[in-house]
Amino acid sequence: MDAVQVSFWVVALLVVLAVLFDFMNGFHDAANSIATVVSTGVLKPQQAVVFAATFNVIAIFVFHLSVAATVGKGIVQPGIVDHHVVFGALVGAIAWNVITWWYGIPSSSSHALIGGIVGAVIAKSGVGALVAGGVLKTVAFIFVSPLLGYLLGSLMMVLVAWVCRRSSPLRVDNWFRRLQLVSAGLYSLGHGGNDAQKTIGIIWMLLIATGYANATDAMPPAWVIWSCYIAIGLGTMFGGWRIVKTMGQKITKLKPVGGFCAETGGALTLFLATALGIPVSTTHTITGAIVGVGSVRSASAVRWGVAGNIVWAWILTIPASAFIAAVFYWLGLQIL
Repeated sequence: MDAVQVSFWVVALLVVLAVLFDFMNGFHDAANSIATVVSTGVLKPQQAVVFAATFNVIAIFVFHLSVAATVGKGIVQPGIVDHHVVFGALVGAIAWNVITWWYGIPSSSSHALIGGIVGAVIAKSGVGALVAGGVLKTVAFIFVSPLLGYLLGSLMMVLVAWVCRRSSPLRVDNWFRRLQLVSAGLYSLGHGGNDAQKTIGIIWMLLIATGYANATDAMPPAWVIWSCYIAIGLGTMFGGWRIVKTMGQKITKLKPVGGFCAETGGALTLFLATALGIPVSTTHTITGAIVGVGSVRSASAVRWGVAGNIVWAWILTIPASAFIAAVFYWLGLQIL
């Protein structure tokens, strides 16, 4: 087998691994899209996953590839990435996703991928090979996205309480059971738009590094875009059931009005981040929004111990996935 054939099959294997990560991303983060709408009883679980998956894929027609460009070109200096780096990054991210899924911890697939890229690149060329602006922007939104979700979720709750102050609880509940379908659809749209693009970005990075795409291209090949959006949609359809209960009821008890406010606050945050080209965590965003909704009722309505455990998972995600990625970068040098 000559060098060109080896290169092609290695790239093909890594593309399959990236699409698998995207599927797992949808599987892992399905709870973020459906937990509120399931826990409030607006949709049955089977209905909710199909509903969310549909909007994940529809996002392909809505958002520009700003996040994909950040991941593909804005985190690592040109000429550093090779197939060993991509292998280490993907295995680091997938391994952390499996660990957190197994224990039912709603961590961030997005930051696992960023951590994987950072760890593999540092293992190869040191910290200087990273683009400081792109990494710092992503790290900053670990804190900004849940805070923004918290702020928008709580503001939505206050606004809705004022608008509905003269309505009976039963009437409000009936209204927001319908409106929650809108907010859940918007949140799933934002989820697909931001998360699928991260995998598009790493495949784009791989294709540029191996000569199958040019760094000057405005966008990656169409098959990359469609593969990633369909993969995340299929992952959502299979769902991450271990995490649904944590997101839907353990943080705070939600009613349809609270679910609507949390999803709308989360969706607005995702839309803003995607427009700015920032890869954010849907997990961080919806958790912040749910906490914001619960805290409007009273501080005691939020189970802060559960929320605290989730935050610890956030803090550990990038260093843990970076460490695993560095190990597998070294192993990749031996086997690829």
